[in-house]
Amino acid sequence: MYQRATLPNGLKIICESMPHVHSVSVGVWVGTGSRDENLKYNGISHLVEHLFFKGTANRSAKQIAEAIDAVGGQLNAFTTKEYTCYYVKVLSEQVHLGIELLADMIANSLFAPEDIEKEKQVVLEEIKSFEDSPDELVHDLFAGAVLKEHPLGWPILGVPESIARIDRRVIMEYLLQHYTADNMVFAAAGNVQFDQIVTAVEKGFSKLSGGCKRILPPLTAYRPEKILKYKDTEQVHLCVGNRGLERKHADRYAVFVLDSILGGSVSSRLFQELREERGLVYVTCSNHSSFKDTGIFSIYAGTSLNNFDQVLELVKREIKRCYEEPVAEMELSRAKEQLKGNLLLSMESTFNRMCRIAKLELYQDQLLTPEEAVAKVEAVAKEDVMRVAGEIFGKEDPVILALGPFAAK
Repeated sequence: MYQRATLPNGLKIICESMPHVHSVSVGVWVGTGSRDENLKYNGISHLVEHLFFKGTANRSAKQIAEAIDAVGGQLNAFTTKEYTCYYVKVLSEQVHLGIELLADMIANSLFAPEDIEKEKQVVLEEIKSFEDSPDELVHDLFAGAVLKEHPLGWPILGVPESIARIDRRVIMEYLLQHYTADNMVFAAAGNVQFDQIVTAVEKGFSKLSGGCKRILPPLTAYRPEKILKYKDTEQVHLCVGNRGLERKHADRYAVFVLDSILGGSVSSRLFQELREERGLVYVTCSNHSSFKDTGIFSIYAGTSLNNFDQVLELVKREIKRCYEEPVAEMELSRAKEQLKGNLLLSMESTFNRMCRIAKLELYQDQLLTPEEAVAKVEAVAKEDVMRVAGEIFGKEDPVILALGPFAAK
């Protein structure tokens, strides 16, 4: 079902053939993100991602856009805390164009000084837009509170002061250190032949070289605290949670089930209690983000200032229930079915399949089929859910961070 190869320069290729579809998604995944940055230049990973679209030795930025539009395809990228992805989705007969565009961008981008200065202004506007979205901003602030001064707690976009410091010299040093062949995975999923993918990737990416020595700084000490930050908003935006489990932890499937039960759907405990039963929120949810060496389990709720204290106490009560009371069999079964449905439905997309196999390869994780992953979920017992809830929430008080009009309280 999956085929792998490694080029002589160290670049890894992984492919999943789906002959029944008309499209193919291909992506270049680089093992670098905001956790690999120097605080002085926080945000460089995301800025670099933007700059790869600004023109190469062979194509202008406009020509790159026109080439993908001419075949009805999609070309985009995203930056996370631990990796950066550049991807194309096209009809299967256009896959060679997609690979050639990605190769040209990765191997031949110019990083012209005038483009760097212009794109820095674009990123500054993106930061302002993010600041105007308190329901998103609160999660960044919460990650910083949970992980303290660790790079995983820094904002992916950076801050205006750090963006201002970045110049072409800094960018080229960053690329030399992180954009190396042995720190990349090329992933493809869709109606493609593996041998054709390998040939095309080798042609486009063979001149990449270098060796990446990724150094992960040690985690900082966890310190529970309650932080109330003033912002002129209509609602209080609340995050509550603790450090979670690393990506390859043996209990990760139990965490998936716990997340589903607590706040992962409209039938979850938090949604039913806070919205359906009490009418205190419009949005509430939970989320577990896992990284190479740690994780963050967070609960979000948006509520009015008058209801803030009540919502906070109800959230803490639901957290406590998870590790003090066994989950009912019906609730456990419903959570598993939800996870199963979400996974299998997502697998109808070539993009989702490409992302899945790329991340598994990037993290050197076990490459399970979707059906094998479903079996792992099915094997989770209620005792596992209760135990992992205790590991995450039962040993330390949570970090509480709220953003809203507290000066008026």
